[in-house]
Amino acid sequence: MWKYAVMAMTKAVSIRAMNRERINEAVLAAARDQIAASGANSLSMRAIARELGMASSAIYRYFESRDALLTKLIIDSYDSLGRAAESAEARISRDDPGGRFRAICHAVRRWALANRHEYFLIYGTPVPGYQAPQDTVGPATRVADLMIALLVESDMARPRLSQSVAATPATAALHRALAPIRAGVSNEISDAELASGLSVFSALFGAVSFELSGQLHNVIKDGEASRRAYFDSQIDGWLAVLSW
Repeated sequence: MWKYAVMAMTKAVSIRAMNRERINEAVLAAARDQIAASGANSLSMRAIARELGMASSAIYRYFESRDALLTKLIIDSYDSLGRAAESAEARISRDDPGGRFRAICHAVRRWALANRHEYFLIYGTPVPGYQAPQDTVGPATRVADLMIALLVESDMARPRLSQSVAATPATAALHRALAPIRAGVSNEISDAELASGLSVFSALFGAVSFELSGQLHNVIKDGEASRRAYFDSQIDGWLAVLSW
């Protein structure tokens, strides 16, 4: 008797968990549709509840606030982009840092083109009043971590040269400016190399944002072949900066 009672309870808990997961996914899907239609600034828990036929108060059982829902959307977007970049990079030979870098760049662009609204959610204008919690940091750095790993590996593979640089006000100022990222980067990477890597990282996302926002219209011929050729030429320039 107890056995069947326990089985029934377990089944009920499982069904409730399945239902909760389905509603979570429905809320997230409705939120993405809303962002696509009117932007993240207009994200409304009440509107999502209305669309799903839920009481306004019921939606807060799944996400305690609009910011909690926004955080989940942001984390999911960063993780989706990170997985795409990691998967593309993993398919390239470990002995080909340039090829691995190129794969990361193309993966970022492909993901952005396929997920425009999610891209602008994480790399567009910040939502007024929203403060991203610590939970977003790990997912947000997945692509950067790949590139930092490439910087470290590439530096280790080069002949060891003296990294001493004459102290100047400019080099001292750069060292101070890089302090936040220095905590997670090997001291084998010089300030100059790290600054170059950051510049390239910024250029990658700047290039993608420029394309997605329509700034290449009447500048680069429309069509994937032309846009990709132009993007490849940009990657060539970034690789030259990195000396790969």
